[in-house]
This record gives sequence, C-alpha cells and structure tokens, in this order.
Amino acid sequence: MKWTSFFRTIQAKLIIIYVLLILIAMQLIGVYFVSAMKNSLTRNFTQDLQERAELLSVLAAEKLESAADTGENNSVETLGPIVTNLFNMDGAEIQVLDASGKVLITSNQSHMDIIGRKNTQTVVSRALQGSKDNEEYVIDEDNVRKKVVAKPVFNKGKIIGAVYIVASMKELYTTMGRVNNIFISGILLALGLTAVLGVILAHTITHPIKEMTRHATAVAEGKFDLKMPVFGNDEIGQLSEAFNYMTTRLREALLVNEEEKEKLASILTNMSDGVIATDEAGRIILMNRRAAAILNVDEEEVSGSAIAEVLGLSEEQTQMFTEGTYVTMLLQMSQEADRSYMIRVTFTPIHRREVGITGTIAVLQDVTEQEKLEASRREFVANVSHELRTPLTTIKSYTEALDDGALDDPPLASRFVGVIQNETGRMIRLVTDLLHLSRLDSKEALMRKQPTDVMEMLEDVADRFSFQMQQKDIGSEVKVAAGLPKALCDRDQIDQVLDNLVSNALKYTQPGGSIAMGAMEAAGGMLAITVQDTGIGIPKKDLDRIFERFYRVDKARSRSMGGTGLGLSIAREIVMAHGGTISIQSEFGQGTKVTFTLPLAEDDEGVAS
Repeated sequence: MKWTSFFRTIQAKLIIIYVLLILIAMQLIGVYFVSAMKNSLTRNFTQDLQERAELLSVLAAEKLESAADTGENNSVETLGPIVTNLFNMDGAEIQVLDASGKVLITSNQSHMDIIGRKNTQTVVSRALQGSKDNEEYVIDEDNVRKKVVAKPVFNKGKIIGAVYIVASMKELYTTMGRVNNIFISGILLALGLTAVLGVILAHTITHPIKEMTRHATAVAEGKFDLKMPVFGNDEIGQLSEAFNYMTTRLREALLVNEEEKEKLASILTNMSDGVIATDEAGRIILMNRRAAAILNVDEEEVSGSAIAEVLGLSEEQTQMFTEGTYVTMLLQMSQEADRSYMIRVTFTPIHRREVGITGTIAVLQDVTEQEKLEASRREFVANVSHELRTPLTTIKSYTEALDDGALDDPPLASRFVGVIQNETGRMIRLVTDLLHLSRLDSKEALMRKQPTDVMEMLEDVADRFSFQMQQKDIGSEVKVAAGLPKALCDRDQIDQVLDNLVSNALKYTQPGGSIAMGAMEAAGGMLAITVQDTGIGIPKKDLDRIFERFYRVDKARSRSMGGTGLGLSIAREIVMAHGGTISIQSEFGQGTKVTFTLPLAEDDEGVAS
C-alpha cells in the first residue's frame, strides 16, 4: 500500500519519466549503434573473404592452366601450401574446384576425403556458371553461422574452375555479444545514475510543492499568518511569491467579507421589515427577528419549512412566486383572540449566472396600521364630501327656487334666505373645524398655557349655557374639590373642549335632566375634569369609535341638530396637545360621563408653545 501511494506521487512520476526517457534514448542509440556495428563487421568480414577468394582465384588460374597444359597435377598440388599457409583462417575451409566442381584442394585436413568429390553447393554451381557475386549464410549442424563465398576461375575468358570458401562467423558474433554486454552495462549504469539524479531533481521540484501544500492546508484552516518560503527566482519561486500574495489578499478579502457579513447580520437583525430567505425549493434558510415577530413563530422551529406553509399561501399564490418573477402580495394573517393583521410580502428571486434561480428573498411589512390609516383617510374624504355636498345641494336648490320666482313672494323668499344662511353657517363651521384639526395635527396651533383656576373656568362655562339649560329645564352643577391647584392650560382651547362637551350633553339630555361638571386631582401630577349628564347615553358598540372624525351615533339626528361630527375629535386633539388624556363612560339610556386630564401648574408663570 505504501509503495502504491509512492508511485502516485509527483516525485515517483518524475523519476519514472526521467528513467524512461534515458532508457528509450539509450535503446534507440543502442539499436542504431549495434545494427551499424553488425553491418560494418559483417561487411568487412565478407569483403575480406571476397578479396581472399579473388586473390586465390588468380593464383589458381595459373596453376590450373599449367595442369591442363601438361596433364599433371603437380601444379595444382603446389596450391596446397598456399591455401594452407597464406590463406589460413580460424574456422574457415578453402577449396579449389575444377570446372566440373570436383574438389582439387581443401585447407581442412580433416576433410581430405572429399578431394575428388563434386561440391554441389548452390554458390558453387552459380560460380561455375560465371556469376562473380556468390555468397550466402548457412548454419551448420552445430548451429554455427557461416559465410560461404564462391568465385569462378577464368583463363582466357573460359571458366576452368572455382574457389570455394566457407568461414565461421562465431568470432564475429562473439565480438558482437561482448559489445552488447558492454552496451547493456552502460545502459544499466546510466539508468542508475539517472535514477539518482532524478531523485535529486524531483526532490528540488516536489519539496517546494509539499511545502506549498502544507501552507495551503494551513490557509484553508484559517492560518493566514504563515508565509511560504521562496526557494529561488525560478518558476517555483515565483509561484511561492504569488502564493504569499494570494494569502495576503485572501486574508484581506475574508476580513472584508466577515465585516460585511456582520454588517448584513446587524442590518437584518435590526430591520423594521421582516426578511426571509429560501432555497430553490422554497424552504426557509434564513429569517430575521422582525419576520419571526410579525409571523409570531420561532426562527429555529420554522427553519427548513416551506415558506408557503408558514405564510399560508394558496396554490395560486405559491405558483406566482415560484415562477421566478418579482411579486408583491397583501396577506391577511390571523392570531389568537380573533385578532387579524395585514402584511405586505414582496418576493424577489435570486439569480445565479449559468445556474438560474437559486432561491427567493421575501420582505415582510406589517401594514395593518397603514391600511387602517388608509381606510380612515378614504372614510374621512368620503365624510367631508358628504358633509359638504348636503348643504351645497340645499343652497343650490333654494337659490334656484328664488331665481324661479320665489323672490316675488317676500315671506317665502325670506324663509329661503334663512335656510341658505343656516346651511352656509353650517359649512363655515365645518371648514373652521377642519382647519382647526389640521393645525392641531400639524402642531401649528399656538398653545398659550397659563395657570388657570379650574373652579372659575367651570363656572364660566355654566354661565354661558345657563339660558339654554333653563329653556330645556335642565339643571346644572359644578363640583370642585377644596384647595384644588391650578391647571396649566390654554384657557381658550380648554373652553372650546368644555363648550363642546356641555353642548353635546345639552343636546342629548331630556327636559328635567341634569348636567354636572367637576374637577379633582389625579395621579401623576394631573388634574381630572369631568362632564356628566343624564341623557340618552351611547350604545356600547359605538364607544370605541366615538372620538373618530365625522362619527355620529345617530347620524340623522346629529346632523339635524347642526353638528359637524368633529367636536369630540377636536376635543381629543386639544387634550392630547396639553399632554393629557380623554375617555368616555356611558350606558345607553343611563347618561354619559366624559373625563379628561390636564397637567397641574407648578408656578404662576405662563408658557407659550
């Protein structure tokens, strides 16, 4: 296993590559060298045999010619010493043949018995036929390679015999074997040296790589303070410098990334809007605290849940946001105790290049109050339009009647003019109340707060309404605790509040009833003023909306009494501008009690705000 791992390393691969390169190079060189040497030795050996055969054929031509002229074999026998001594070769046999192919002389003493016999070798037959280039390789019964050469012997253009030489090539191949052994030894020595040098060279390359791997692992574990040693100015050294530069930039990038991540986490945590992130399958992977508060869920419990289930989306709504487009939905959510609220959810797809949609960001906004305000605004505009349309319609009708001839009837004209004046006054009061509310809403109403005697203020209110109370046979009463401190308020504004409350009590109290005004100290340095009547009261279902603008319990009756529906709204705004509160207690048929608070005066100096 260890050796298997070693052979998978770059060092082993480099060594193997170097060894293989040298081996291939040596093999190519060896094949060429050995082949060239073999061809050269064989060519020289053959050429030597050819030259010997040529020389012997010249000598044999003279002797064979003499023997043919005299008819004696003495001349031929004289070739024996020449063949034996002059052309002596180890492992070679030389024969001189006559024109018929019979052996006349042989250099091999052990083959004397072949003298007089005919040599039937192919090369001999071709030589006797006049071919000069006759040679071939043969292997004898002892598996010895031999070279055979035959030359014709000419005399006066006539073939009179032949020279036959067969020489063993054992010594030549022995020489070639020694050369091969030397070459193989050289290859093995070269391979050994190459392996050693390869180890050294591979170590010079792989050692920096190992160091770089170790440092890269350390960087991956977050250890950015380590520096890669530079082992020179070559490519590996440049790579080490680039690695150190990359580590520095990576550390800086990660620090910036962590800083941005902390900023983003802080922003998400403290956002006034809820944020939910999902993956491509619509499962929740991130939810900030505001989103959990809006949905009234636990962040960890819903992690991994489908956002469609958490938001309670229908199949159609789910299909809309899964299509990968920008979608805004207005959802009505419900909680315990039958309390519902509205949220606006904006779905924005997350796109990744070459991948497509990888998730969705959902931004949640609680728009319950906004929707209520919008509904109130629409209702307010509708109420204002309705309140103005009624008197304008009446004025238009009576002016048209006057124009059509009612002016010629003084009593009728006088009554029509009175109606027009009443409706005009009603519109003026309505516009005046609206302007007053607008100033209070925009904090433009100037408040001149001064220490005010509450007893005196309440008695003045009772005096202003005494004549009307006497006409309706309604009793009045003012109760103020003894030693009550003064209130810090704008007398004119509070008089308007009291006038409105007493006027309402006077309108809805039957003859024989009573209206009581009182004041006492309340908790928190405040003074409580009450206006209580024995009138018809207010139904319980209307108490929560009684201070809304243009809200009337009995719309027809209130309008017929000349009310604008803004009195209690103005009273509430004035009391709140003083830093107080106002509340109402009533039972239908049992009367009504309105209580509002004002701050106590600490000194006798006035304050304008």
